[in-house]
Amino acid sequence: MGKFLAALIVVCALGAGIGIYYMQEYAYYEPVAPVGDDVTLVTPEGEAVAIPFEGFEAIDAYSSPIRYRACFRTPLSLEELSARFAAYNGPEPLEAPNWFGCYSASGIGEALDAGKAKAFLSVPDVTYGIDRVVAVFPDGHGYVWHQINRCGKVVFDGKPAPEGCPPPPATN
Repeated sequence: MGKFLAALIVVCALGAGIGIYYMQEYAYYEPVAPVGDDVTLVTPEGEAVAIPFEGFEAIDAYSSPIRYRACFRTPLSLEELSARFAAYNGPEPLEAPNWFGCYSASGIGEALDAGKAKAFLSVPDVTYGIDRVVAVFPDGHGYVWHQINRCGKVVFDGKPAPEGCPPPPATN
């Protein structure tokens, strides 16, 4: 009887592990079709401007506002983008599922840290406390993710919104 119970526990643990892995890597994610203005950047004056792009691939999940990831190419040079649009301070690319092959958070993060790529603000507060961030490389490859901003970091911890932040929504 003891061997049967031990085997049952192992089988249940294995099933739970497979289920959790599937939920993190595959469940909820859906492809996002481009609609024309998917890649926007914000000018220093706060104006959102759609930039030209091609080869757009994106995924998103309704289960979390920070699961959006996208890859694209733009014909605009990094110098032109840097001159026209607002840089994003403190970019932290978030990991994507392994099967979304065009996106590597570690590669993007290393390039940003080394100054080989630059991050720009795309959509501030795409949902409360979450910004859309775009990183562009000199060869025109670009990557998009959602990142918790300074207001979200504080409010999501249950504290009042810091000065300069919009009031949080009344409901979840």
